[in-house]
Amino acid sequence: MATTVRDTIKEITRKHLTEGKGKCYGQCLTAVGWVGGTLPEMYEKEGMVELSMADVAGGAIVTGTALAGERSIYVVRYQGFQWYNAASIVNYAAKSKDIWNRPCPVFVRSIAMEGGVGPVAGSSHHSLIHRMPGIKIISPMTPKEYQYAYDCYMKDNDPYYISEHRKSYDNIEELENIINPSADFTIFPISITRLEMKKLIELSEKENIKLNIIHQLWIKPFIIEDNWKIALDNSKYGGLVTDDDYVEGIASSIANELSLVTNRKVYTLGLDSKTAGFYSSVDNLPPTAEKIFNKLKQIKYGYSQSSI
Repeated sequence: MATTVRDTIKEITRKHLTEGKGKCYGQCLTAVGWVGGTLPEMYEKEGMVELSMADVAGGAIVTGTALAGERSIYVVRYQGFQWYNAASIVNYAAKSKDIWNRPCPVFVRSIAMEGGVGPVAGSSHHSLIHRMPGIKIISPMTPKEYQYAYDCYMKDNDPYYISEHRKSYDNIEELENIINPSADFTIFPISITRLEMKKLIELSEKENIKLNIIHQLWIKPFIIEDNWKIALDNSKYGGLVTDDDYVEGIASSIANELSLVTNRKVYTLGLDSKTAGFYSSVDNLPPTAEKIFNKLKQIKYGYSQSSI
């Protein structure tokens, strides 16, 4: 039976608590569902620590445990709650090594989802964390990527922000880059938009639009590989960064860096610039394959925004 992302996270956590002698902190960890089935059925005596519902306190508690020498996993059930939770992570854990030469390695599981969860809880918010030095951001969407992210953390002494998405939990497939010698566009998908690429390729083939797909795992540090530059330079209409966050953040930053080292324009597509509500007609969802495809046609054929 194939291993899912959910299975991978669950096993990582189990081993972290039993073999690594670390702890897992968060709110309602042992409630029905065990955070989408990503946690083993273990309790406080085994290292599963239930925090109070005071969001701003949780980040400070796990920062303190990391300063005391513990390898802490901190589960934040909705990425939007980082507006409350992240204060101590970015203002203490991320700065501790630079200021006091005292590492503070926290593993922050920041979980995104959309659909009827309102104006605060929904979507990814990695741009909120991105501007602060001293913290690393990685967005795994496959089983091997998640294991890699955890292994990197355990070998490192920096805090890690793991930008998860609940829709990745059932995924069993690894995601490979696709590079064509004569592509029309190079797509740089982030987070859950990466799982739209297979369908996007199918749509694009019907329109004879050739694509490069370069999946973005590491968000910070963001390192542009040589073959990415070549692929983008060879793309007739430039590049497109897609994200499950507002584009006025990481997507725009990455697009700017890519355009500076190539001769191509790099566009962005993310959440609409609006606040999400609690039901479908007022939701704010990440770009689907169809929406990304329409954006590509807009760029290629000069369609107006109103026509797509």
